[in-house]
Amino acid sequence: MPSPADGVIALYQDHAAAFEAQRGTTLVELGWLTQFLSLLPVPHPQVLDIGCGSGVPIARHLIENGCSITGIDTSLPLLSRAQSAFPNHRWIAADMRRLPFTEPFHGLIAWHSFFHLSPEDQRPMFSTFRRLASPGAVLMFTSGTSLGEAIGQFEGKPLYHGSLDREEYRQLLNANGFAVKHYVENDPACGGATVWLAQREVGTR
Repeated sequence: MPSPADGVIALYQDHAAAFEAQRGTTLVELGWLTQFLSLLPVPHPQVLDIGCGSGVPIARHLIENGCSITGIDTSLPLLSRAQSAFPNHRWIAADMRRLPFTEPFHGLIAWHSFFHLSPEDQRPMFSTFRRLASPGAVLMFTSGTSLGEAIGQFEGKPLYHGSLDREEYRQLLNANGFAVKHYVENDPACGGATVWLAQREVGTR
């Protein structure tokens, strides 16, 4: 039987306009993005936006602050919007579980995208983050707070969310050379998001 997680890609493919309207352009993540930008190790960083959508508002804010963006998403309509709005940056159709890159990035962000993977698919992603992170690179992602799965609704269809527990996230980050810089559960200043901000330690392999 297919997992509910398998339906996420089709939902964002089929209902791109509805997602864009629901997401809006308000940057409730501004405080976290400010911290992310402050930790980036070089003045004009290369940033991988995992689950970039249309590029608005997060990638747009990073671009306005000097970042070169490589955005990946599985929704072709959303990627088309990003390409039209920001043609000088890279927008690639790819599944985050099979990222096609060999070069490292100075920053990696997976905002409200990583948590659509099952717990089984989330665990190996941390070695991928390590592979794609240059020394000193910053990683930021949102998650749940305890091991399990939850099914929401989007456009009348089930929308899957998965999570590990907070201690396993810490262990996976540490095992892959990332030091947690800031972590907040259900941040009231950010729409209730649970956010991890970590940095790859210089000298780790």
